[in-house]
Amino acid sequence: MGHEASKTKQIMNDYERSLLTGDGIDIGCGLDPIMPSAKPFDMEDGDANIISQFVSKQFDYVFSSHCLEHMHDPKTAILEWWKLVKKDGYLIFTVPDEDLYELGYFPSLFNDDHKSTFTISKRESWSDRSHNLLELVTSLPESELIKIEVQDTDYDKSIQFHSVYSRDTAYNLINFVRKFSSIFQALGIRDFVASSLSKLFRLPIDQSHNDALAQIFVIVKKV
Repeated sequence: MGHEASKTKQIMNDYERSLLTGDGIDIGCGLDPIMPSAKPFDMEDGDANIISQFVSKQFDYVFSSHCLEHMHDPKTAILEWWKLVKKDGYLIFTVPDEDLYELGYFPSLFNDDHKSTFTISKRESWSDRSHNLLELVTSLPESELIKIEVQDTDYDKSIQFHSVYSRDTAYNLINFVRKFSSIFQALGIRDFVASSLSKLFRLPIDQSHNDALAQIFVIVKKV
């Protein structure tokens, strides 16, 4: 996932954008910080699993786009991130939705550094590393959940093929297609070919690679 923060910001409403004011930090921002003024925190700055050991101040907002899934223990990590939020401040973050992004496969076919999958709230999940975000965020002390929603802008559910193959077979098929992706891209038909092959072979595809969103968006206020 390359520029998910920018894609998220583009669909934020005026109220949500207004929360990104004052003193902020963006955890795992890479080259795509949510705001130019936000303090960037990435791997070169320390370990986001234990961020309070590297950042000692609190912020009006703590933002993170697609970083929590890389943490060793999301429950512990999010408590660490919560320590950085001022009273009346906000924790705003996104994670991949397991049914839109992982598509029934874990370890992830599209990012082998993902250590967990996420859903808003399901009785059961196909993933043995699944976390219910509703439980996760409502367990934060002195918290008020402002918003939690699946965001699937530009996501094509007609090619949302879920657990059709074994993971090894799906992985090999995807890698076979990837070998030719540079040729398809040079011809300007990569997206068309990927979509066509996905429909033909019921092949899982990472739609977030382009403009689509396949994520869960969360806002929590510290009260």
